[in-house]
Amino acid sequence: MSGYLEKAFGYRDDTMHLPVPNLAAALPFYQTVLGFRVVSRHDAPHTRAVLARDDVQIGLEENGGDPTQDGCAFHVRGLTALFAEFATRGLAKSPSDFGVEQRDGVAWTVCYVIAPDGLCYWFGERGTT
Repeated sequence: MSGYLEKAFGYRDDTMHLPVPNLAAALPFYQTVLGFRVVSRHDAPHTRAVLARDDVQIGLEENGGDPTQDGCAFHVRGLTALFAEFATRGLAKSPSDFGVEQRDGVAWTVCYVIAPDGLCYWFGERGTT
Protein backbone atom coordinates (compact mmCIF):
# COMPACT_ATOMS: atom_id res chain seq x y z
CA MET A 1 0.00 0.00 0.00
CA SER A 2 1.24 3.48 -0.81
CA GLY A 3 0.35 6.67 1.03
CA TYR A 4 -2.26 8.93 -0.49
CA LEU A 5 -3.28 12.56 0.17
CA GLU A 6 -7.09 12.71 0.20
CA LYS A 7 -7.94 16.25 1.33
CA ALA A 8 -6.17 19.51 2.17
CA PHE A 9 -7.30 22.22 4.57
CA GLY A 10 -5.45 25.52 4.92
CA TYR A 11 -4.73 26.71 8.46
CA ARG A 12 -6.10 30.08 7.39
CA ASP A 13 -8.84 28.45 5.28
CA ASP A 14 -6.80 28.90 2.12
CA THR A 15 -4.68 26.16 0.55
CA MET A 16 -4.06 28.09 -2.67
CA HIS A 17 -2.12 31.13 -1.39
CA LEU A 18 0.48 29.73 1.00
CA PRO A 19 3.25 32.30 1.50
CA VAL A 20 6.85 31.50 0.63
CA PRO A 21 9.73 33.98 0.56
CA ASN A 22 11.23 32.51 -2.63
CA LEU A 23 9.22 30.20 -4.88
CA ALA A 24 12.20 28.93 -6.87
CA ALA A 25 13.98 27.93 -3.66
CA ALA A 26 10.85 26.31 -2.19
CA LEU A 27 9.80 24.11 -5.13
CA PRO A 28 12.54 21.44 -4.95
CA PHE A 29 11.41 20.33 -1.46
CA TYR A 30 7.79 19.94 -2.56
CA GLN A 31 8.71 18.10 -5.75
CA THR A 32 11.62 15.97 -4.57
CA VAL A 33 10.67 15.17 -0.97
CA LEU A 34 6.86 15.44 -0.83
CA GLY A 35 6.21 14.22 -4.37
CA PHE A 36 4.12 17.13 -5.65
CA ARG A 37 4.18 18.14 -9.30
CA VAL A 38 3.86 21.68 -10.66
CA VAL A 39 0.50 22.11 -12.41
CA SER A 40 0.90 25.80 -13.30
CA ARG A 41 3.08 28.84 -12.66
CA HIS A 42 2.17 32.52 -12.75
CA ASP A 43 4.09 35.76 -12.35
CA ALA A 44 1.20 38.16 -11.66
CA PRO A 45 -0.06 39.47 -9.35
CA HIS A 46 2.53 37.40 -7.40
CA THR A 47 5.04 34.78 -8.40
CA ARG A 48 3.16 31.57 -7.64
CA ALA A 49 2.80 27.90 -8.50
CA VAL A 50 -0.04 25.44 -8.13
CA LEU A 51 1.14 22.00 -7.02
CA ALA A 52 -0.78 18.71 -7.10
CA ARG A 53 -0.44 15.28 -5.61
CA ASP A 54 -3.10 12.58 -5.45
CA ASP A 55 -6.45 14.30 -4.70
CA VAL A 56 -5.07 17.62 -3.45
CA GLN A 57 -3.76 20.89 -4.82
CA ILE A 58 -1.94 23.64 -2.98
CA GLY A 59 -0.66 27.02 -4.12
CA LEU A 60 2.64 28.57 -3.08
CA GLU A 61 3.24 32.25 -3.70
CA GLU A 62 5.55 35.13 -2.93
CA ASN A 63 2.83 37.30 -1.41
CA GLY A 64 4.69 38.83 1.54
CA GLY A 65 2.93 36.63 4.11
CA ASP A 66 4.69 34.94 7.02
CA PRO A 67 5.12 31.23 6.24
CA THR A 68 5.82 30.45 9.91
CA GLN A 69 2.21 31.38 10.63
CA ASP A 70 0.60 29.27 7.90
CA GLY A 71 0.38 25.78 6.42
CA CYS A 72 -2.04 22.96 5.64
CA ALA A 73 -3.57 19.88 7.16
CA PHE A 74 -3.70 16.82 4.93
CA HIS A 75 -6.05 13.91 5.44
CA VAL A 76 -4.03 10.86 4.47
CA ARG A 77 -4.65 7.22 3.67
CA GLY A 78 -1.59 5.08 4.51
CA LEU A 79 0.35 7.49 6.72
CA THR A 80 3.17 5.07 7.52
CA ALA A 81 3.63 4.23 3.82
CA LEU A 82 3.55 7.92 2.93
CA PHE A 83 6.32 8.73 5.39
CA ALA A 84 8.33 5.71 4.22
CA GLU A 85 8.14 7.23 0.73
CA PHE A 86 9.14 10.65 2.09
CA ALA A 87 12.11 9.02 3.86
CA THR A 88 13.37 7.51 0.60
CA ARG A 89 13.13 11.03 -0.84
CA GLY A 90 15.21 12.57 1.97
CA LEU A 91 12.80 13.51 4.80
CA ALA A 92 14.19 12.71 8.24
CA LYS A 93 10.99 11.58 9.99
CA SER A 94 10.08 8.12 11.23
CA PRO A 95 6.98 6.45 12.73
CA SER A 96 8.43 7.23 16.17
CA ASP A 97 7.65 10.88 15.35
CA PHE A 98 3.94 10.03 15.00
CA GLY A 99 1.42 10.97 17.65
CA VAL A 100 -2.30 10.61 18.24
CA GLU A 101 -4.63 13.61 18.36
CA GLN A 102 -8.35 13.80 18.99
CA ARG A 103 -10.39 15.83 16.48
CA ASP A 104 -14.17 16.00 16.98
CA GLY A 105 -14.11 12.76 18.97
CA VAL A 106 -12.03 10.89 16.41
CA ALA A 107 -8.48 9.67 16.97
CA TRP A 108 -6.02 10.63 14.23
CA THR A 109 -2.48 9.32 13.86
CA VAL A 110 -0.50 12.42 12.94
CA CYS A 111 2.90 13.76 12.05
CA TYR A 112 4.03 17.32 11.39
CA VAL A 113 6.50 18.49 8.76
CA ILE A 114 8.04 21.96 8.71
CA ALA A 115 9.10 22.78 5.16
CA PRO A 116 12.41 24.62 4.61
CA ASP A 117 10.34 27.71 3.69
CA GLY A 118 8.76 27.67 7.19
CA LEU A 119 5.28 26.40 6.30
CA CYS A 120 3.92 23.76 8.71
CA TYR A 121 2.08 20.67 7.46
CA TRP A 122 -0.11 18.32 9.50
CA PHE A 123 -0.50 14.85 8.02
CA GLY A 124 -3.23 12.82 9.67
CA GLU A 125 -4.83 9.42 9.17
CA ARG A 126 -8.21 8.80 10.71
CA GLY A 127 -8.33 5.99 13.26
CA THR A 128 -10.36 2.90 12.54
CA THR A 129 -12.34 2.99 15.78
